[in-house]
Amino acid sequence: MKRIILSLSFLIFGFPVLVAQDIQYSQFYANPIYLNPAFTGSTGMSRVGFSFRNQWPTLDQSFIAYSAYGDFFSDRYNSGVGLIINGAQESFTQTQLYEIGLSYSYRLRLGESSFLHAGAQGGFLLRDALFDDVILGTQLDINTGQIIGQPGDGFEGDSRLSSSDFHAGLLYYDNKVWFGISAHHLLRPPISYLDVESNTLPIKYSTHGGIRFDLAPGDINDYFNNTDQERSFALSFNYKSQGQFSQLDLGAEFFFEPLILGFWYRGLPTKYSLPNNEAIIAVLGVSLDNGIEVGYSFDFTISKLGQFNSGGAHELSLRYIFTNRNPRNRQRNPMPTFNY
Repeated sequence: MKRIILSLSFLIFGFPVLVAQDIQYSQFYANPIYLNPAFTGSTGMSRVGFSFRNQWPTLDQSFIAYSAYGDFFSDRYNSGVGLIINGAQESFTQTQLYEIGLSYSYRLRLGESSFLHAGAQGGFLLRDALFDDVILGTQLDINTGQIIGQPGDGFEGDSRLSSSDFHAGLLYYDNKVWFGISAHHLLRPPISYLDVESNTLPIKYSTHGGIRFDLAPGDINDYFNNTDQERSFALSFNYKSQGQFSQLDLGAEFFFEPLILGFWYRGLPTKYSLPNNEAIIAVLGVSLDNGIEVGYSFDFTISKLGQFNSGGAHELSLRYIFTNRNPRNRQRNPMPTFNY
């Protein structure tokens, strides 16, 4: 029965729907180049990072995504250069997506502590799928419910697609606020395994930003002396639109050095009978003086799919900022560490 239901989904919506939207990360600021290429070099130093997401683990068909990146900033050229590698897997059709991209950003100083980054990213996409167990809607006899032929017989397309892609964005920030816009998939790469020419990936638009408030510092006892404990509170958002889909992430981050706590809402409430309320997200992280930052988040599903059915989503992020000076004195910008 489950196979038939999935087959009917292919009949009604077609292949492109399954791959028409990008993978979304709950800790989107922990994966900054994926969010906006203008974030390339935004720390003013060198960094590497990794993100892993396991979405809806209790379903028979799982969704796994991962991303790794590295970037550095050159003071001499006011420029950042980065490399990002993305991957995703969906178990039902054994669909796999791979992307590698090179990003560049230029930093323009607008004031003593305000900057504008303009960024771009060019990349290569590879989509691969195995349709041996897939039953297309055209293989179902509507009158009898019988399956015509064997699984995989109805698929006659190319199971491997490759294409180039291009993304661009802008980012403004000062000591308190930040605001960015980005556009992904400007080259509209193909996504359909059956009709490559007419089905392309919609452009994804994103608007993101926020504000950080400094709180009164505390003290950390390191057994030898007391040092100031940084404390801050930030509000931020990320709105994205792709094709007929749109979504808002809205939340807050509390930083009590070295602990980070975050709470987020994902969705887009509407007046219609099917509001897009997707998840409540809780995040826990640490940001250490040695440049290591680790975060874990869990998505509590609040959509009609249900928390019990989906199992929510687990996400882990890790990054390291290289510095040859005291991390406390490194360039500060107000963006959240992960996006809690």
